[in-house]
Amino acid sequence: MIEEEEINVLLTDLLEIYGYDFTNYSRASLKRRIHRLWSLGKFSSFAELRYRIQSDANYMERFVEGLTVNVTEMFRDPAFYKSLRTVVIPTLASKPFIRIWHAGCSTGEEVYSMAILLKEANLLHKSLLYGTDLNPEVLDRARKGIFTAAPMKQYSESYILSGGTSDFSSYYTAQYGYVKFRYDLAEKMVFLTHNLVSDGSSNEFDLILCRNVLIYFDKALQQRVLGLFNESLGPLGYLALGAKETLKFSTLQPVFKQLDGEKIWRKIG
Repeated sequence: MIEEEEINVLLTDLLEIYGYDFTNYSRASLKRRIHRLWSLGKFSSFAELRYRIQSDANYMERFVEGLTVNVTEMFRDPAFYKSLRTVVIPTLASKPFIRIWHAGCSTGEEVYSMAILLKEANLLHKSLLYGTDLNPEVLDRARKGIFTAAPMKQYSESYILSGGTSDFSSYYTAQYGYVKFRYDLAEKMVFLTHNLVSDGSSNEFDLILCRNVLIYFDKALQQRVLGLFNESLGPLGYLALGAKETLKFSTLQPVFKQLDGEKIWRKIG
């Protein structure tokens, strides 16, 4: 097993050599992922692992991908998307232009889900969806809009539970076990590398979604990121978090009002 001090050395290498800052990530979950990567790589010593990270950029990217959590799906938690469809999106209709930020978007399934909601509300033509992530490899997959066909039946069921009434398969073409989503969805998306630990934001958004990312940060980093979201939201903008994430007990709680029963907050201050 890798010792605590050796983990600190690895995190310092990733920051000083490559600019990836994991020092304020939840230590318990970080240690689990590092130990998993150690076992998968069958390294004979810590020195071998460290040398591989320092000298092999391809392996370093795979190592970083292993440290970040890239589990996502389309219309994950249909009740959440139903609230977006029925409560949030109608309030955005009067805006001349709509900007939405998916922070920590991974391979982009939730960004495509949002594009479908906006398309069905006849708002996609005046919207721009930003998808950002620390990992450039998952963003490459998101830009292509190509996903395995296996989960599409589940995605279709979630789409219907979210209030969707179209044929879900009309949004993509299927071939050889993969699907590619329509260009009119993808053309309204911009995918960018962004580090929530250190980067700021130069846009003002109407809706920010960051679901199941903050749980991997320590309390200080959570507060910093929530502050970034607050600064990046326009007046009466919305912030959506994951099932185990909250603004309660945050210094920003008085600035937001929570939608009944949902992990969605509206900026009121």
